[in-house]
Amino acid sequence: MVRAEIITIGDEILYGQILDTNTQWISLELDKIGIKTIRKSSVGDQESEILSILEEAQHRADIVFITGGLGPTKDDLTKKVLANFFDCDMAYHPQALEDVRVFFEKRGRELSDLNRDQALLPTKAQYVQNKQGTAPGMWFEEKGTVWVSMAGVPFEMKAIMEDLVLPRVAQHFKTPTIVHKIVKVVGIGESYLSDMIQDWELSLPSHIKLAYLPSLGIVKLRLTGFGDSVTQLNQDIQQEIDRVMPLIKLYVFGYEQDELSQVIGQLLIEKGANISVAESCTGGYLAHLFTEIAGSSAYFKGGVISYANEVKIETLGVSHALLENDGAVSEACIIAMANGVREKLQSTISLATSGIAGPDGGTEEKPVGTVWIALSHAEGVITRKLQLAGTRKQIIHMTALNCLNLVRKFLLNELTQ
Repeated sequence: MVRAEIITIGDEILYGQILDTNTQWISLELDKIGIKTIRKSSVGDQESEILSILEEAQHRADIVFITGGLGPTKDDLTKKVLANFFDCDMAYHPQALEDVRVFFEKRGRELSDLNRDQALLPTKAQYVQNKQGTAPGMWFEEKGTVWVSMAGVPFEMKAIMEDLVLPRVAQHFKTPTIVHKIVKVVGIGESYLSDMIQDWELSLPSHIKLAYLPSLGIVKLRLTGFGDSVTQLNQDIQQEIDRVMPLIKLYVFGYEQDELSQVIGQLLIEKGANISVAESCTGGYLAHLFTEIAGSSAYFKGGVISYANEVKIETLGVSHALLENDGAVSEACIIAMANGVREKLQSTISLATSGIAGPDGGTEEKPVGTVWIALSHAEGVITRKLQLAGTRKQIIHMTALNCLNLVRKFLLNELTQ
């Protein structure tokens, strides 16, 4: 296993003034060529702190990627610190100087002394051209480790990595072949899922590892295979997925980059159906999940955000008496909402939500997290009562997710009701 460490330099990252997207991107690209990222660190613009983290990295990584701190201003310390760390001088690199000169010439600008100093590099550095900017990349092979320093600007860093660094890294190291496959499930918690498939998990071959990647309402099963042949690993992993599928089929909605709303959209197209929504507690979030998918106009008719009772009455046809007797958070109300929007928008099926998302508004009979959802179709209405927990945003998200899963099961004829 080739071990990599990624270090980002800059006070702005620690202050939260910019979002560090570099480390995620680098990790993903390294994974594709079989290099495992073992640590990610961020450090401010302090020479002593940078030196300390470099000292630590050399003892645990085969290759260290450093981004940031290569600008022309006094707070950019990376080159100076690397020269100190590798015990060498700084000198103008002829090719780096020419590339910086050409960079400014093409833009009709003169090369200032400050920008000329961009070509001032540690003498032990191997020059790595930055075609998108003025801060050169640097490659070191020192202290038993490979070190790669690059600009922190994401589009500059990515260009350096893709054009020069990644191909060189792949040649420098003999790396294993790694293949990932992801199975996405909904409607079952991580612990219940683990109990359900534990015998299968324990019987996985030694070159295939399983990881649970839970998020709110969805769990991703990531199978990772290690070996010499991509083709063979793909076959081996697919064989294991086929073996576990009878246990989890009812919960699986997709693979890799599939989104639940996208999968439902494809099912609606296949069935020649369309959908509308009536939302109270979700306030338009359910409609957003449908419409964020490109091409959703082929199956999403529209929606009504009936947050106030008068909208439920005047737009969806919910009766005064029903709201007086049962309340907005009730099965009777959700049925009327679902039927009302399906009729109004002339959709094949419709969804409706009504509940108490909190943090206030709950009662002993209907505490915060009490939610009713419904699916209306030509033959009737399917309802579900949910008792959810968490923050307001979490309750809204889980309500919408339950609605989407209800549609999925309905379209696949997997509902008992």
